[in-house]
Amino acid sequence: MLHALLVLTVLATSTLSGILGMAGGMILMAILASTLSVAAAMLLHGAVQLTSNGSRAWFLRRHVRWAILPWYALGAAVVLAAFAWLLLVPPPGIVLILVGGLSLLGRLLGKSAGLDVSKPATAVACGGVVTAAQLLAGASGPLLDVFYLHSPLSRHEVVASKAITQALGHVLKIVYYGGIVGVSGNLPPVFVGLCIVAALVGTRLGTWLLDRLDDSVFRRWSGYVITGIAVWCVLQGLYLLMM
Repeated sequence: MLHALLVLTVLATSTLSGILGMAGGMILMAILASTLSVAAAMLLHGAVQLTSNGSRAWFLRRHVRWAILPWYALGAAVVLAAFAWLLLVPPPGIVLILVGGLSLLGRLLGKSAGLDVSKPATAVACGGVVTAAQLLAGASGPLLDVFYLHSPLSRHEVVASKAITQALGHVLKIVYYGGIVGVSGNLPPVFVGLCIVAALVGTRLGTWLLDRLDDSVFRRWSGYVITGIAVWCVLQGLYLLMM
């Protein structure tokens, strides 16, 4: 029953990410961290989100701003090397607090941060900060959002380009937890396969709905969704730490 509910959760969150380019991964990570071990949650989340983001980037490939990727990858590589040296694996409560706290930080920074991922120096910083958040918290969409929604990109370019950078981050997360740290989630292959299929279906549905939004609605609802989920994550994380 738990696995069936998690497959439906993957479908719903992938659809949401297909529309907003974020939020779905954060919700999924919060649910996985509350129901599975950190190792299983990180590995399953990485596989599902790699599928979701990779397929979303493919569906919207003509909108991807490829010039961002090399600079982002440089920052991500530096952070991965640092984590490989430290071998950090945070507990579930900390994961949830980080997911919510980083999301709220992104909302609080807002336009005052003046960040624009289309600039090389900012893209390097983005790669480093967001990869650190992914390895510690599993999800980093709202934090990544700070670097994208204040750039001159259209909603399709935002969603497509974020999908590419997020896909890279999830590859690094799988490498870190599955290879460098060497943990095993002990997840049934059929269950993982169903989650991947659900991610593909949800992503396709979400990108179809994205075409029916305008930029103002896209940005407004992104903020509402992120803030609400972030508060829930922090509260749930505090609850787990106090248990």
